[in-house]
Amino acid sequence: MQWKLAARADKMNPSVIREILKVTERPGIISLAGGLPSPKTFPISAFAEACAEVLRHNGEAALQYAASEGYGPLREAVAGMLPWPVDPAQVLITTGSQQGLDLIAKVLLDPGSRVLVETPTYLGALQAFAPMEPEPVSVASDDEGVIVDDLVAKARGASSDAARFVYLLPNFQNPTGRTMSEARRAAVSAAAAKAGLPIVEDNPYGDLWFDEAPPLPLTARNPEGCIYLGSFSKVLAPGLRLGFMVAPKAIFPKLLQAKQAADLHSPIFNQRMVSEVMKDGFLDRHVPTIRALYKGQRDAMLAALTREIKELDVAFNKPAGGMFLWVRLPEGMDAVALLPRAVERGVAFVPGVPFYAGAGDPRTLRLSFVTASVSEIDTAIAALAEAVREQLAHNAAAEVHRQLAASPT
Repeated sequence: MQWKLAARADKMNPSVIREILKVTERPGIISLAGGLPSPKTFPISAFAEACAEVLRHNGEAALQYAASEGYGPLREAVAGMLPWPVDPAQVLITTGSQQGLDLIAKVLLDPGSRVLVETPTYLGALQAFAPMEPEPVSVASDDEGVIVDDLVAKARGASSDAARFVYLLPNFQNPTGRTMSEARRAAVSAAAAKAGLPIVEDNPYGDLWFDEAPPLPLTARNPEGCIYLGSFSKVLAPGLRLGFMVAPKAIFPKLLQAKQAADLHSPIFNQRMVSEVMKDGFLDRHVPTIRALYKGQRDAMLAALTREIKELDVAFNKPAGGMFLWVRLPEGMDAVALLPRAVERGVAFVPGVPFYAGAGDPRTLRLSFVTASVSEIDTAIAALAEAVREQLAHNAAAEVHRQLAASPT
């Protein structure tokens, strides 16, 4: 039997992160690679109670088909916890926020249409958009996110080729951990509205701030010009595969139709459990414990990087929340080439290049500080420093060899 693949299948590629996670299954490997929440944060006892409660009082409904929009009380809870007025009728419960990206791509993107993204951006978004065969365009970015002048320049074009939307992660961005300032948010929101450029705002990490909450979402400034994505994976548990989107009424029906075609509805049992767990302000009590844990692990990683690796001309940032920090290796190094050396020493990370829509910076890499313990972080960063030193020595020797080979005999 010969199977003929659709042309779009060529656009589907394996996740670099998922492939690297296979390496981390080897004994003795400390993974700083995956964006996995710490299992210590999973409220298992709360879910055990919620599970029993849902089955006891609503078992038949919890195990039946349900509305595609999502469980009504959960949609109301989502609307109520957002910092701007939201009609629950504009809330669509999704099978993880990743599905939200997939639905947006199906509804808004055609082959060849332009979508603007940060530099770098979330790899999962690039993968979700790719089957629709758009042209992803990187917008120049700094420590506060996209640069407004470049955003405006790249949003322009004839009506037929104007960018369909810009995809942004303003809070503790994956992969860099950076946060968009209040001033930058105001400027981006105003510029996008003036240019008629819709914004897709992805906010899976926004509740994971360490010292102070981030500024208001972009969507709060112009709800009719934005689609907002959120997730329960980072504040409750990723295995539930529940997220949500808030969409303008003009676009909501088409997103709902795409959802119906994809999976009819997200698991209603999970939705009812989450709704039960969230009663009585549970998240207000639970999320601060996650913040405290992650802040301690971030501080441990920053201390280890300063102690072990900063002297090697390695640059890194200090994220104000979330799960990741961004590293830039010395001149002439390549994170992809470094990875095997690091794995040999028992530590894994994610090279930065796959996070770029265009040509990536080979010197960059992403580290996650939330899954490994403090002692594991110390061990892993020391091992990473040794790998960097060895790669630097290897590069220096190779350069000497090159120069000798090039010199006249």
